[in-house]
Amino acid sequence: MRPDSPPVGIVGAGPAGLCAAVALKARGIPFELVDAGDGPGGIWDISRAETPMYEAAHFISSRTQSGFPGFPMPSGYPDYPRHDQILRYIRAYADHHGLTDRVESRTVVTRATPVGDRWHVEFASGGTREWSGVIVATGTTWHPNLPRVPGTFDGEQMHACGFKSPEIFRGKRVLVVGGGNSGADIACEAARHASKAFISLRRGYHFVPKYIFGQPADVFAHAGPQLPPWLEEKVFGVLINKVLVGDLKRYGLPKPDHAILRSHPIMNTQVLHYLGHGDLAYRPDVAELRGSTVRFVDGREEPIDLIVWATGYQRRFPFLEDVGGDQKLDLYLELFHRSRHTLAFMGLFETDGAAYELFGLQGELVAAYFDARRSNPAAAARLDAVRATARPDLHGGRAYLNSLRHAYYVRSDVYKRTLHSELRTVGTAERQPH
Repeated sequence: MRPDSPPVGIVGAGPAGLCAAVALKARGIPFELVDAGDGPGGIWDISRAETPMYEAAHFISSRTQSGFPGFPMPSGYPDYPRHDQILRYIRAYADHHGLTDRVESRTVVTRATPVGDRWHVEFASGGTREWSGVIVATGTTWHPNLPRVPGTFDGEQMHACGFKSPEIFRGKRVLVVGGGNSGADIACEAARHASKAFISLRRGYHFVPKYIFGQPADVFAHAGPQLPPWLEEKVFGVLINKVLVGDLKRYGLPKPDHAILRSHPIMNTQVLHYLGHGDLAYRPDVAELRGSTVRFVDGREEPIDLIVWATGYQRRFPFLEDVGGDQKLDLYLELFHRSRHTLAFMGLFETDGAAYELFGLQGELVAAYFDARRSNPAAAARLDAVRATARPDLHGGRAYLNSLRHAYYVRSDVYKRTLHSELRTVGTAERQPH
């Protein structure tokens, strides 16, 4: 990067994109921050038609563990803030760093084509620009993943991304398919408002309470001694399965087929409350749609009016078709493209802890790399050589489930140490005061 180089482009002004902008600004690196919405916030802006946010959504990590670096959440917030509180917090972070007026709202990137190490960028408005690099911070919950199920269905169907209010459940027999945190939340809403509610899970999962001995679960987890992974798994498994939650088969659920820390936690024991009270019923995986009924793999069949497919999202980046944006990405540190040196993806990972601190570290490392390209080429070249083939263990030796979600999974403590280590070797250039 020469002093007269074009700016670095950041696509997305949600939490990850803002962290990238903060880090670039701190190093005096020119950037442009574009977003398809009406301002900072990403998916947390429930007024956006395409957001997957819903009225009952709350953070699943707690306030004290979840803030941006150097910018904690307000002390008056509850332990698990609601979606509108998170949006206000994100926008306050943008204001604090002087970024709100730099967000180019309602600006949609339609294509980014590499030209050497630079990028030719096209927009829905018809305009084009040249960027020195592209930081993709669009998030991963915009393109619904719908499974292929045999048969046809005469009732209503929707993906969880279209769910906003439980009013649509009144007077209906509702089936929620999927056991992620959104699926669990929506199943609880159906239990309260539908005439009959079912949740379909293809395997057994562990359910972790949001409070453990009166503390938010992540606060409790960070307060104790750091244990080796094998011992942490055993101790936490006994605590949840023997003391706090108990045998899931009592609720009609299948026994999990994996140890408790080997999949993304479902932070929702309200599901168990509604199962135990008969307001929600478990069914296994869907086998076939049969007009007005749904048949499950155990042979049972239920009349259903509305199916909510809480079956996740495709990690797609349509504007990056020229570099395989619709394929599974193999990234160095779940951050840097291995061969396109000026392409980075922030916030693509999944983790077992709070994400915003990790977004901050990702932003620091990306900014340090772009800084090194102009002021310390040897450090930039070192990372370029390493990223091509290096595959550090970001799982900390833990064997996670073999699923698309866990293909990008990192243990938060391991990932934090790894990013800090990389910063020490690449981030040698001085920051600019701001």
